Amino acid sequence: MRREENTLFHMFINTYENHKLQKAFIYRLAEQEFEVSYAKLFDDVLVLARAFRAKKIEKGSKVMFLCDNRYEWMVTDLALISIGAISIPRGCDTPTLELEFILNHSEADFLIVENESMYERHESMLSTCSLKAIFILEAPKVHSFLSNIYSYNDLLKDRTISDEEIKAFISGKEFLDEEDIFTLIYTSGTTGTPKGVILTHKNIMYNVRELPFLIALESSDLWVSILPSWHIFERAAEYLALSKGCCTVYSTIKTFASDLEQYKPTLVATVPRLWESMYTKINTALEKKDAKKAKIFKKLVAISAAYNYNLRVLKEELPVFESRSFIFTCKDKLIASLKLLALYPLNAFAKKKLTLVQEKFGGRLRLAISGGGALPDFLDAWIDAIGIRIVNAYGMTECAPAICGRALNCNTFSTIGLPVKETILKIVNKEGDQVGAGVVGEIWVKGEQVTKGYYKNPDENTKSFSSDGFFKTGDLGKLTLKGELVITGRSKEIIVLASGENVDPSRIESTISMLPFITDAILVGHTKKGLGALIVPDFEKLKEYVAQNFNKVVHNIEQVMEDKHIVSKLKSEMNDLLHHKSGFKPFEKLQNIHFLEQEFKAGEELTNTLKKKRHVIEKKYKEVIDKFIH
Repeated sequence: MRREENTLFHMFINTYENHKLQKAFIYRLAEQEFEVSYAKLFDDVLVLARAFRAKKIEKGSKVMFLCDNRYEWMVTDLALISIGAISIPRGCDTPTLELEFILNHSEADFLIVENESMYERHESMLSTCSLKAIFILEAPKVHSFLSNIYSYNDLLKDRTISDEEIKAFISGKEFLDEEDIFTLIYTSGTTGTPKGVILTHKNIMYNVRELPFLIALESSDLWVSILPSWHIFERAAEYLALSKGCCTVYSTIKTFASDLEQYKPTLVATVPRLWESMYTKINTALEKKDAKKAKIFKKLVAISAAYNYNLRVLKEELPVFESRSFIFTCKDKLIASLKLLALYPLNAFAKKKLTLVQEKFGGRLRLAISGGGALPDFLDAWIDAIGIRIVNAYGMTECAPAICGRALNCNTFSTIGLPVKETILKIVNKEGDQVGAGVVGEIWVKGEQVTKGYYKNPDENTKSFSSDGFFKTGDLGKLTLKGELVITGRSKEIIVLASGENVDPSRIESTISMLPFITDAILVGHTKKGLGALIVPDFEKLKEYVAQNFNKVVHNIEQVMEDKHIVSKLKSEMNDLLHHKSGFKPFEKLQNIHFLEQEFKAGEELTNTLKKKRHVIEKKYKEVIDKFIH
């Protein structure tokens, strides 16, 4: 169905006209705080769009944009949207070779970079590109005669705006259509060469239109932004905030914890790795401060989690994959009721004490949205136990991004929730046939939010879409009887052992990462006889473990790896978690482990949303892998 006024620019103008005096953004610059109203945002966008037009950016122009989270990111994005230009956003840490590939593949006309140092880093490569102009966001006046390089200071000398210009700017929405491409997003390459995802206004506006209802979004809501703005998950969250006249606070990894306490957000958009980090930091801080209090805290969390679990049994809010008899259901509910009665006084005490943890998140946080990767079950339960309502969401760049979400319309724990409105989702086997509830297969999806395809990539488009128009996500999952989705892995990440057994690495990685001395882990063993794990340790915790269990002091990872008894004991600790009662099979035990001296870094072994680039890690540590598993 075709919709009128279904573009991001229409949305922005509507918000401006209805929320002029409300705060749109809060950000810091050189320790100074700035507040921006929607009226000021409108003026800034108009002035920049006018300057861009003067430099020949027009509808259909492709503009590569390298910038991290900041207010100017959104101003630039909206200015390009108002013109009808096609943005190609990436982060500041984009490697030169990757940037060169994207510039050439996308046939970019213009380039915007955040600062002079970034321009200088890529200058040699850029001299070979036929760009019409390069703009530097943060720099003094740099333009010289016959140069095609401009700073925003060069562009924005004149900030006067006439009434006629305002009318003309607003009327520009009439020249935009929902089928227009508004962005090309090159995937961050967890599996190889980046692919340019084509997204239209129609794709993104589906999310802007439908998602606010799922989280009861109101203009009084306040977001704290921590994820890369160019990533579709964060980008969509910021568009949602704009659509309702909300305020967004731009934060950083360094200030995130203090910003939560200071600004008291009602909503945050996060990725699983941030929750893993918070889980570790909170537990570590408590243990260092007072070991007894740390134990009490863990018991309180366990009580709260047990109470919540039994309450869900009673309310039938746990995933069901096959029909159960009425008698068995009643029996489970009776047992759950008795446990709830026993736990009630302890839970009341636990909930009261755990409100202190909620205060660390500002005390007003009504929803935390987790996307950009699967949230491990133990973290899901921990977040829920400390009293934070988590929206476990599933999406992809190709769907701008929403596919499913355990939002306010779904309370079935240990699932990713129901497909979003008017989205058809099915699970298919290797032959492409749809399978029933409880059967694992590839997730296929069809809906208004799904991309038209990949830019200049016909082979990938043929592989990625079925004959009846379903997008093949490459993710593996299964459906409950009620239709909620459970993600079980990624087909391209499945490890096939020499015996032919298939192993989902993510479940094992998240399970062994529960051990306090493990910061991260990556499972390896494709075509090998058994599995191995590359471990990124929390070295201080590892030292404590070795001292307590072996009465030995170690000063580096090398000393740990040299002691076969220590390595064997550590491996046993991990394998003890991979038992059959938790659903693990004998071949999913670890044959060997190897501790790494360096942690994984964003932009290198990790994507900007902190997903592991398996192909990069496996290539980097190939010699190690070949030596420690066979």
